[in-house]
Amino acid sequence: METIRVLNVVTKMDAAGIETLLMNFYRNIDRTKIQFDFLTHRSEKGFYDDEILGLGGKIFHIPPINPLKHKEYLSALDEFFNNHKEYKIVHSHINTYSMYPLRAAMKVGVPVRIAHSHISNVPLDLKTPFRIYTKKNLKKYSTNNFACSEMAGKWLFGSEAVGRENFKKIINSIDASKYIYDEETRSRIRSQMGLEGKFVIGHIGRFNKQKNHKFLIDVFKEIYKINPNSILMLVGEGELQSSSIKDVEDLGLKENVIFTGVRSDIHELLQAMDVFVFPSLYEGLGIVAVEAQAAGLHCVVSDTIPKEAFITNLIKSISLKSSVMSWAGEILKYNNHYKRSNTYNQIFSNDYDIKKTVLLLEDFYFKNSKE
Repeated sequence: METIRVLNVVTKMDAAGIETLLMNFYRNIDRTKIQFDFLTHRSEKGFYDDEILGLGGKIFHIPPINPLKHKEYLSALDEFFNNHKEYKIVHSHINTYSMYPLRAAMKVGVPVRIAHSHISNVPLDLKTPFRIYTKKNLKKYSTNNFACSEMAGKWLFGSEAVGRENFKKIINSIDASKYIYDEETRSRIRSQMGLEGKFVIGHIGRFNKQKNHKFLIDVFKEIYKINPNSILMLVGEGELQSSSIKDVEDLGLKENVIFTGVRSDIHELLQAMDVFVFPSLYEGLGIVAVEAQAAGLHCVVSDTIPKEAFITNLIKSISLKSSVMSWAGEILKYNNHYKRSNTYNQIFSNDYDIKKTVLLLEDFYFKNSKE
């Protein structure tokens, strides 16, 4: 049987939410039958590039989307697809902008063109008119519409599209067994990081406006006033990291905030935390909140997180309109060490284990590659 090669269209294969999800799929899919290739919108090397090449994937590069260089971008897409007519399935993960690669793919007769929604909102900015245009026209060029949650699907494709046959909800699943709480791992990581006896509040996410780090740091300031033994662990990198570091320094919290950078041991860092806090302005799902629950960790999240992420009784939402003191009070409820539980069965029974999702994807790719 000939191997099916699926072209995934992404921004760059860095260690962010969408990219980590794709790598979870890629590691667990049957690569003797299905191979992933990646068309990225950056020329520089991504965090996952070496692993992709090691797994047998190919990586292609085109320039980033730039409204001021629109024609050059469209030409680059046309040139790519004219030179790579071997792809029968193109799976695009760049939200509204998926319109462009899927249109270029349609021009050369690619039969299966998937638009995948990973977010449920984008704030207004200078690119808003550009997004409105691409969002309006996207469905002309996609044959199939995927989303990580119903909210994400309605945002990108419209409420009516979610009920159609060509729509699928593809859950942002994880290797749940990897996250099962382990006291030995917790002790080892806390010892390595000098966290013994500390109240550790964790957050995982790219430093950008969406993740709302400034608000989180303000909340932590209130927690620190009440419990100076508290530590805020911020995992990730991004364009707003330097301003977050400055905020921490200006508030006199430098000794109590850890910036870990990008890490490949998220499953172990979650063991070391005492509570996970996720005050995002918007999310398509919020896969890290699922990972935190899989680690038996209590989670305090914003009311923008889709209902699909509420898998266990460990997760509590608070309005972003609530005061920093309200958030601090909720987080401080977990100040005293509590008994962590094994939530694997709950994760699995709610279809968040990667093995189930991969079977669904494999079935879709097999079926549609033959049509």
